Amino acid sequence: MKHPTGRSSLLVTVVHIILGFDGQDLKLLLVKHPDGPPKNRWCLPGDRLQASEYFDQTAARIQQTLTGRGKVHRQQLGAFGPSGHTAGERTASVVFFSLMHIRGEKLFPLHNCHPQWHLFRELPVLPAEHRSMLQEALQYIRYHSSVPPLLFKLLPPKFTIPQLQHLYETVHGQVFDKRNFSRKMLTTGLLVKQADKEKLSSKRGAYYYTQREKVSKER
Repeated sequence: MKHPTGRSSLLVTVVHIILGFDGQDLKLLLVKHPDGPPKNRWCLPGDRLQASEYFDQTAARIQQTLTGRGKVHRQQLGAFGPSGHTAGERTASVVFFSLMHIRGEKLFPLHNCHPQWHLFRELPVLPAEHRSMLQEALQYIRYHSSVPPLLFKLLPPKFTIPQLQHLYETVHGQVFDKRNFSRKMLTTGLLVKQADKEKLSSKRGAYYYTQREKVSKER
């Protein structure tokens, strides 16, 4: 459908990349569409921008609907497209990403789209445009994973150095030397050592740490 001026209409959608960490594995929240061109395919969550919403409000609604959680780290990544046509309309997407610690919460459908957490290292095949969005989000997160500690948004209130290293290695796709990683993290002044240990992973156990208050306000 085109306007009298000859210009095609533009469909604006908001795509929300939601990453979660359960203390062991990094996961990505995907939805499966019951109908339409992406039928039975896993995709990044998204929805149309409603007339009464700002982009951030749409992203927050998607997140709240799927996970039942509102207060997690969320920020805008950028805009993609318009690059294609859907029912005569050109489509453009404003992309957000969220980082959250997974505590076993129940997931809820969005417009009959079934949500499910997927291991980041074993993702299904995604649409080409969604792969591009995810790759750009990953590059951004890797670049900003130093100070301020963006990846700390994925951690539980208490965590161990091995858990933190595993998270960094998963996101960056490489293995870090244990001693160097531990020394670097401890010298940042961002961690507070606790008296108790996590003893399920080894006999000796690993001390728990928490974030200093100045970097842990937005949880």
